[in-house]
Amino acid sequence: HVQLVESGGGSVQDGGSLRLSCAATGWTDRSYCMGWFRQYPGKAREGVAALEFDGTTDYADAVKGRFAISEDKTKNTLYLQMDSLRPEDAAMYFCAIDTPLCCGGNWLLLSAGYKYWGQGTQVTVS
Repeated sequence: HVQLVESGGGSVQDGGSLRLSCAATGWTDRSYCMGWFRQYPGKAREGVAALEFDGTTDYADAVKGRFAISEDKTKNTLYLQMDSLRPEDAAMYFCAIDTPLCCGGNWLLLSAGYKYWGQGTQVTVS
């Protein structure tokens, strides 16, 4: 049973920083891709940042240079460091995981490639 639990969301001022965490349990395959997605009210989830087990990463153009995705394999935890936050970054943030066959390569930032999702953590920027 795969479970993803996000944390670290909150309310920050314009220009502030947050670090999101996603603790993963139940994933037994050594290969994977994991990603961060965000969703605005009434909109579809959009890819923010993602990585593959081999270290390959991808970022949405809107967050390049401001956000950084990383992982701690010893803790099975994915992170998203968000700096220089803007009001338009305010959204619900989700993490997701699946096998590279579904979400690897050019599909890293496509939500349709992921089957397992967390419940999300809210980010507010004012």
